[in-house]
Amino acid sequence: MEKTISQLILIFGSGTLAFLIALALTPWFTRQLIRFRIGKQIRSASLSGEKSSLFSALHAKKSGTPTMGGILIWGTTFLIVIFSRILSATGIFDRSLLNRKETWIPLFTLGTCAILGAVDDYLNVKGIGKTKGLSAKLKLLWLTIFAAVGAWWFYAKLGFNSIAVPIPGIENIPVGLWYIPIFIFIILATANSVNFTDGLDGLASGLLILAFGAFGVIAYAKGMLILSALCAVISGANLAFLWFNIPPARFYMGDTGSLSLGATLGVIAMLTDQILVLPIIGVIFVIEGLSVVIQLFSKKFFGRKVFQIAPIHHHFEQKGMAEFTIVMRFWIIGAIFASAGTILGLMTLSN
Repeated sequence: MEKTISQLILIFGSGTLAFLIALALTPWFTRQLIRFRIGKQIRSASLSGEKSSLFSALHAKKSGTPTMGGILIWGTTFLIVIFSRILSATGIFDRSLLNRKETWIPLFTLGTCAILGAVDDYLNVKGIGKTKGLSAKLKLLWLTIFAAVGAWWFYAKLGFNSIAVPIPGIENIPVGLWYIPIFIFIILATANSVNFTDGLDGLASGLLILAFGAFGVIAYAKGMLILSALCAVISGANLAFLWFNIPPARFYMGDTGSLSLGATLGVIAMLTDQILVLPIIGVIFVIEGLSVVIQLFSKKFFGRKVFQIAPIHHHFEQKGMAEFTIVMRFWIIGAIFASAGTILGLMTLSN
């Protein structure tokens, strides 16, 4: 009983500390973004390269709003991890969130993709490039290279070669070498889907809190205490970001936040062996990603659009639905499916 209480204190204490630190840093951080003129530039071209006149008109009022707020989220996460490592090294605390088995890979993913996103954000702020930032193809290339390295590591070094089925009594499905392309697809899909979702004030951050919270519960149930605490830290930092990002947003997450958090969510899903549960927990991310794929496919092969604007949240916005209405309804749907996904994820433990 005492052990369980101490574990829960570690998890919730870490998450609460992340929330409080990020909350305290936000006023200073916002001033720095304004001081250095880190303001978002509305992209003038869509993923297909065409001029996005509808989107530009819809979000022209948001041009110049401070961006790269994702630094606050992943920066706070690394501060907590470093702080825990120092306390552990000095003997003040007996646990560090820097754990080779559970958190090295998620933290490496968070940092690596944060750098990629930061480069894209910086180019956007400076208005560099045809699309005011890195091209979609270049970002996809770098994400693919990173995902391929991660896939090989999971398969060759960690021995992952099957997929867990969230149904009691059904054994894991062996996939062998196919695990590598599956892994690559999951990371690319999750990173890009979260990136697509980050288009309305508070939408992505609220859904990320739910998703990392769900995987925190699953990780704890699987005995991965430190990974569970890391999920709590990321959720706590996201909660502080959301505190200031409820419409109208004080600043935006930017690619440095959405790409890194999306890729990290995918890696944690793979690390906890919850490939089939991930699309349920992150159902809104799936819908957002699919809306973009459907739109691009339809325009390329049929010469017409399915949605007025993709991702789908902009379609609803263009149809006249209020931004906060879309966000809250998507949160509700996300909460329902995150709960269902968590239950299914816990069911895999009985197999």
